[in-house]
Amino acid sequence: MPPSSSPFALFRAGRPTLFAVVLLIIVVAGLFWFARTSGYSAGYTQAQADIKNLQEQAAQTAAETAAQSANPFQAVNPLEGVEANPFEKVKKVLNPFES
Repeated sequence: MPPSSSPFALFRAGRPTLFAVVLLIIVVAGLFWFARTSGYSAGYTQAQADIKNLQEQAAQTAAETAAQSANPFQAVNPLEGVEANPFEKVKKVLNPFES
């Protein structure tokens, strides 16, 4: 018998497993392609948002650092809390006639 040229030749007896395997390969390849393209676009969008946030934070940190280094009044005062004349207290204590 010559081979059948019918489009339903895959459904003949003895070929359903071959048809199932081919169909399974096509379905798996289609799902792989869909997952890859949707995952890539979602990941790309997330990466763009992450990069934008990092750039904004870096710009804000750089601006704060520049403002702090440019302002000399932000420096710590080493004489903070030091009295101008420490003997003033002693003079008041030792002089009983001064009120």
